[in-house]
Amino acid sequence: MLSLKNHHRSESPLQTVLDALDSVILGKPEQVRLSLACVLAKGHLLVEDVPGVGKTTLVRSLAKVLGLETNRVQFTNDLLPADILGTAIFDPNNKSFQFHPGPIFTNVLIADELNRGTPRTQSAFLQAMEERLISLDGVTRELPMPFFVVGTQNPREQIGTYPLPESQLDRFLMRIHMGFPSPQAEMDLLKGNRRREEDLQPILSQAEVLKHQERIAKVHCSDLILSFVQRILIQSRGLRADFSGLSPRSGLAMLSAARAWAFLAGRDFVVPEDIQNIAPWVINHRMRYPTATAYQKSKEFILSLPAE
Repeated sequence: MLSLKNHHRSESPLQTVLDALDSVILGKPEQVRLSLACVLAKGHLLVEDVPGVGKTTLVRSLAKVLGLETNRVQFTNDLLPADILGTAIFDPNNKSFQFHPGPIFTNVLIADELNRGTPRTQSAFLQAMEERLISLDGVTRELPMPFFVVGTQNPREQIGTYPLPESQLDRFLMRIHMGFPSPQAEMDLLKGNRRREEDLQPILSQAEVLKHQERIAKVHCSDLILSFVQRILIQSRGLRADFSGLSPRSGLAMLSAARAWAFLAGRDFVVPEDIQNIAPWVINHRMRYPTATAYQKSKEFILSLPAE
């Protein structure tokens, strides 16, 4: 296990990160904490909601306080894979093709309104999200570390959207929704009672983020926790006739997210409550529930299973 003494010493900067984000994203402490946990768990995040509720602001603010380089791609129906990955352009001086990297060569790639891109363009992300590298023209190129994709998408019933294929949905560790702010938080926004994202300063560095990721990978999961996660996987496979069930990769995703959740709580071990808190956000986009009820139904499913 990790040293609790060392853990508490390193936890303070993470709390400072959370406090800074809460000062910009008012009234959404759970979404802020989930987003940070997703980064620390080396996962990718899908944020789905109507326009104008702070999806992009959350991501840009998170990247800034973590000291990470950020690029943003606005998805449209005419966007091509080369617009994201990069392309080789002939240099007449050298009489050779020179690779010009695309915006994906960054720490945090914001794929804004991801489901407005065509399936061909969406698929350009698959290898990068899974392997942290891309292959173009027979050459494999590694992406910067850490590498984190945040996809924002509008509800699929809106005009001009393409449903994300299951293979791509599965690459996202979590799917969260922002929701409308509380009346008080909304009034504070209208009054301007919040920090602007431009005022945020880096709190961590790339090296420190990587160090935290390494420590989180060592957070202890007991046999009880492993059995609980396996029970979730097995029970999901007989849940509905139109759903084949959660894959083993879904179980690994739950454990990874739970380790990060426990670490943010100041522990070097996972408890069943960590699984119960984090799992609905990990499985809600994998269980083929209607978008509007996916989180609630996923939560009900998790809580219906005994932890022991």
